[in-house]
Amino acid sequence: MRNWIQINNLPIRFKLISHFLIISIIPIICLGLLINWTVERVVEQQVNDNTLQLISKVNETFEFYINNMQSITYYIASNEKVQNFFSTEVQNRTIHNQYDIQRYLRNFTTLSPEVAGVLVVNSDGKYVSNELYVPPSKDLREESWYQEAVNNKGIFKIIGQPKNRSISSLVNYKNDEVVSVVRAVIDPFTQKVQGVILIDLKLRVIAETLVDIRLGKTGYLMLVDDQQRTIYQPDEPLVEKIPEEWIKGKTSGSFSKKVNSQKLQFIYQKSPFSDWTTIGVFPTEETIYEIREIRFYLVIFVVILMFFGLPVSYFLSNSISKPISQLMLFMRKAEEGKLDVRYKEKRHDEIGMLGRSFNKMLSQINELLRLTERHERQKREAEFRSLQANINPHFLYNTLDTIQWMARKKKANDVAEVVESLAKLFRIGLSKGRDAITLNMEIEHIESYLLIQKTRYRDKLNYQIDIDEGARSLYVLKFILQPIVENAIYHGIKQRRGAGHITVMAREKETKLSIMICDDGVGMTDEQLQEMRKALSEAVERTENPSENRDKKGYGMLNVQARILLAFGKSYGINIDSYEGEGTQVEIILPILEGDIGW
Repeated sequence: MRNWIQINNLPIRFKLISHFLIISIIPIICLGLLINWTVERVVEQQVNDNTLQLISKVNETFEFYINNMQSITYYIASNEKVQNFFSTEVQNRTIHNQYDIQRYLRNFTTLSPEVAGVLVVNSDGKYVSNELYVPPSKDLREESWYQEAVNNKGIFKIIGQPKNRSISSLVNYKNDEVVSVVRAVIDPFTQKVQGVILIDLKLRVIAETLVDIRLGKTGYLMLVDDQQRTIYQPDEPLVEKIPEEWIKGKTSGSFSKKVNSQKLQFIYQKSPFSDWTTIGVFPTEETIYEIREIRFYLVIFVVILMFFGLPVSYFLSNSISKPISQLMLFMRKAEEGKLDVRYKEKRHDEIGMLGRSFNKMLSQINELLRLTERHERQKREAEFRSLQANINPHFLYNTLDTIQWMARKKKANDVAEVVESLAKLFRIGLSKGRDAITLNMEIEHIESYLLIQKTRYRDKLNYQIDIDEGARSLYVLKFILQPIVENAIYHGIKQRRGAGHITVMAREKETKLSIMICDDGVGMTDEQLQEMRKALSEAVERTENPSENRDKKGYGMLNVQARILLAFGKSYGINIDSYEGEGTQVEIILPILEGDIGW
């Protein structure tokens, strides 16, 4: 703990140098190790993925050819002449019919170059072929491929490379140059075997698919059947034969084996359709060579970064610590009371922002000192005015009450009502000095005002007040309705011809209180409406200079808007809509205040 305190007492420049060295050297070394480990895994994975993609494409090609062979067996079996050849009626098996079948089979070798030959054998052992022939003494029904086709019960089967069969090719294809497929033809009604169709697929087609694919420099693809017998591999393979236990029971995967003192990587995937397995074989060192090259450049990069780390760390630490030291000097002067000092260096980084904030802070301190002095003076003046204001309204309220009593005594009831309404205005205006009153009291205040205006304008002015009973007990800022109603009278109702009507409504909308003041006066033009909306959006700024705006139209409404914004924020305030010749609608949005907030 003590050593840690001593480290904290070091100058910031030394801390920054140590910090830059630590955060540069250690992370670079760790990053180098991580990149090396990651690159090795990524390269290996990428090689495996690319090889598997190649194998998948090769398997798709094989499956295309095998699927084509299967389709050919169905085409042949559905031919009418072939069906007659399979028939048990001897008279249908004419030499002319066999000749037609041979011509039909030649079409497949012509249209599908991958087909080396087609042989059709019926249940009597008779056969027809386009390219293949059998010794006369040989019964094809005894052949292993025939038995496998019969045992497979009409399902297409890949035999693989021919072995020990009695069939020869007219073009002299050897057994290791073709792959055989067979399918038995079953009578759909009796389920008896009518015959077998055998097709030889040229191994050259498979070789052409694999021969041009190279994995690295010396790697290649090879193909084995379901018995791990090699169907294709290049002339000089890295491994002669794949042991059965290496890939037995697995459909895909990868593994490494050491063969003839050379470590080889094997990646394989089995085709579900043909049961053949395509295997990629390549030396592991070919992948390691690429990794070694990346590792070499990575080490060079780390050494260069470490070589330049020290001078860069010194420069960066000095560029940060020097302006901080200057700023600390200015702060000490400010602590001594010299508030006229300023940070003058022009920087746009965090230090520059801190310096400008320091200058702004000193300016604000000077301004606050001046404001405090002025507010103290204004406070003393306000206390004196408050004393006078509390005397005059009470005296005027009591005097109006006396005038009302005298008017009623002399039976001047209309005068008494006006005086009573005026007295209510002053009584609610006092409100014991509070700025918030209930909505019910505010409505009483506006009713008194409207009654006085009704006495003046008589039939020219009509009004209606509709307030939800639940909203009457909510608290609102006082004097928010009178300026708006006054605007509705003087700038709306008064300017129109005939009688006018003002409606005051209050409703709770979700979590807000909505008060609507509507009139059917002359309304406003679009230009006037936009000007008023702009003035409402700038209400706080405009009311800060009352001497410049007091005589302007709508100043009372701006004052109400400014009070609401200052009290509750921008989510509340006044919204206005107006149509020329139709009237104006003003909505006041306030928060729901269910108790006296102590204003």
